[in-house]
Amino acid sequence: MADVAAHAGVSLSTASLALSGGRPISARTKERVESAARELGYAGPSPQGRALRSGRSGVVGLVLHQELARSFRDPLNLRVLDSLIEDLGKLGQGVLLIPHPTRAAGEQTLLDTAPMDAVVVLRVQDQHEPAIDAARRRGLPVVVMEGTAPEGSSSLTIDDTEATVQLINHVRSLGHASIATVTLPFRPEDETRIVEAREATTTAWVPTRHRLDAFARAGVEPCVIVRASASTVEAGVEAGHLALGHESGPTAIICQSDLLAAGVILAARARALSVPQDVSITGFDGLDLPWLAPHRLTTIGQDGAAKGHALARLVKRLLDGEAPEHVSLPVVFQQGNTTGAAPASP
Repeated sequence: MADVAAHAGVSLSTASLALSGGRPISARTKERVESAARELGYAGPSPQGRALRSGRSGVVGLVLHQELARSFRDPLNLRVLDSLIEDLGKLGQGVLLIPHPTRAAGEQTLLDTAPMDAVVVLRVQDQHEPAIDAARRRGLPVVVMEGTAPEGSSSLTIDDTEATVQLINHVRSLGHASIATVTLPFRPEDETRIVEAREATTTAWVPTRHRLDAFARAGVEPCVIVRASASTVEAGVEAGHLALGHESGPTAIICQSDLLAAGVILAARARALSVPQDVSITGFDGLDLPWLAPHRLTTIGQDGAAKGHALARLVKRLLDGEAPEHVSLPVVFQQGNTTGAAPASP
């Protein structure tokens, strides 16, 4: 930088201000310094030095709590991440993608060691969330999506319990009494299988629990609960076969994501069952799935891009030293052609 200052004919402090943007400087002087830097091949101030001076790393940790491959196959996740990462970039913040923070005894994780200015947890366990615990030990600001935020943290939620009640009441209004549900995983390591009602009360993931709670609120006991291993079409197909083959003979299946619902529809087609004539199926998320035609899911729509923008705004507030905020975004019922009147009893 001293060489750049000499080449531009300015003081070292002026060259530093021109290249760092620390304070306003005349356009003419700024251009002279930048031209000298280009001629000398100087790339700019050291990021490490800037971090030491500012006390900031310029990195926000994003905890995904599932395999990255699965996260990037989920259109809703992609919408959230796209807008979140874009807005953080405008704030001068990069991102570090962090999978579920499992650890062996005494082993440190990225959440314990990597430089970062804040942590966004995109899926939360109901109790003793390890990502939040790690961030709080380091004194890092925390933003939680769809979960209870600890004191001093910000959160973003949707009323997915009431939204699921709306789906349940919708199929009940069509005459369905034998109603099954296909859920999101309870924990990261889960496999797809039928679970008992008492086991369903132990689910750790907050969205899964919220959408299961809707049945009690609606006064309906599911005829069968199938827990999926992931929010994927493949897991939905597997779960769909378990639900459709169950002895209770469900005529409606409430799925906790659109990808799971799409898989259940494919399972119904494989069993030569008509949707919605033989079985009604609902989703959750409001994804555009043109490959599922002629079916359009009856579902609950949510705006993934809006969630990402809101999360970035909450991060900015905390980094600016402002008070934590708790935001609830709206969701909307979307009528498709995958629900219809309950089939007549044989």
